[in-house]
Amino acid sequence: MGFLERKINFPGLPLLPLVLALVFLENFTLISALNYTNYRQVSSLRLKRIQRHLNNINKPAVMTIESPDGDIIDCVHKRKQPALDHPLLKNHKIQRMPSEMPKVKKKKEGEIEREMKSNETVEQGAWQMWHTNGTRCPKGTVPIRRSSVYDVLRAKSLFDFGKKRRSIYLSRRTDAPDVISSNGHEHAIAYTGSQEVYGAKATINVWDPSIQVVNEFSLSQIWVLSGSFDGSDLNSIEAGWQVSPELYGDNNPRLFTYWTSDSYQATGCYNLLCAGFVQTNSRIAIGAAISPVSSYAGNQYDITILIWKDPKVGNWWMGFGDNTLVGYWPAELFTHLADHATMVEWGGEVVNSRANGQHTSTHMGSGRFAEDGFGKASYFRNLQIVDSDNSLNTPQTISVLSENINCYNIESSYNNEWGTYFYYGGPGYNPQCA
Repeated sequence: MGFLERKINFPGLPLLPLVLALVFLENFTLISALNYTNYRQVSSLRLKRIQRHLNNINKPAVMTIESPDGDIIDCVHKRKQPALDHPLLKNHKIQRMPSEMPKVKKKKEGEIEREMKSNETVEQGAWQMWHTNGTRCPKGTVPIRRSSVYDVLRAKSLFDFGKKRRSIYLSRRTDAPDVISSNGHEHAIAYTGSQEVYGAKATINVWDPSIQVVNEFSLSQIWVLSGSFDGSDLNSIEAGWQVSPELYGDNNPRLFTYWTSDSYQATGCYNLLCAGFVQTNSRIAIGAAISPVSSYAGNQYDITILIWKDPKVGNWWMGFGDNTLVGYWPAELFTHLADHATMVEWGGEVVNSRANGQHTSTHMGSGRFAEDGFGKASYFRNLQIVDSDNSLNTPQTISVLSENINCYNIESSYNNEWGTYFYYGGPGYNPQCA
């Protein structure tokens, strides 16, 4: 499968080479960052704090790979990765393999084992842009996207760098997630009822949605959740694809992970931007761009994400594609998820900053509503959950929720080809969504 080469345009910047200028003055440092904003002044003291933080997360590389999209991928020895800096993982021994993979239950006799209708075309295996030149990280290392001072400066603060903003969930009823918009976060999700679960799986097609302003994002992901949704002890494990100019400095869709054990307050982060997630794979860079992507009325490219709890060791593993292991979230990071999850969610999330006093025009998914269907709307297909005996099961019924169906919506269904699935998304601002 070939790779797409895409020219990235940055609104508001002249058509000149994108030069990152760092000019030192006596008391201030003048920064021209890749962040769609004007020049800003940064104190030398703040710059020193940022550099100290970067020294902690950018580990010494055995080899460095330059990606066509501008990313720098460092191949770091697996025992030197950021995860092992976590105080709860001081004596952690890296688990090379899970004790067992989730079991797939056999299809009923006569059920057709195919994943697509004959008139629908999906290209499996959307991959990553940094692989284009064929270079790979050597065995015994893990690929880590290098962070720069400009990445940090796009964040609200050093503390906020790599974190989701707090209070995504306001409160929770016992029968449904209450994701009424907080801090501008809006959703179109499917979810299981409250129950004991040990993981989740889905196949998600990848798009490059339009983002209105730099501090907004659009993502499509799986949430594995446990704890109190109206308190400070919510545990969440998340993975999927995301477009976030603030976090990455461009509009490329990227593979991402997230975790928190205290309702997004202080613990956890995206990708490997803090200690926690242990990577074991030398071919997949978390936070790197996915290529190619789906096109309107054209080929659809999707990725498969699996998250499950190792039944013997207790770590939460992440699989990508056809059972490729990415790494795991150690059980020590969590309180409630140290045992099991109580809810799974699949779907899209955007940030609506109302920058111009009206609803954002940031797209969710493809930017098309669910009713547009295959090749136009975004989808999650083959939804599954992992039960207590480490078996993958298809939920026959799921509930769906969207805060504002005039902006983003969702429609679910079931068939033999896609199992439980749904279409979702929308354009945001339109005559019905102000």
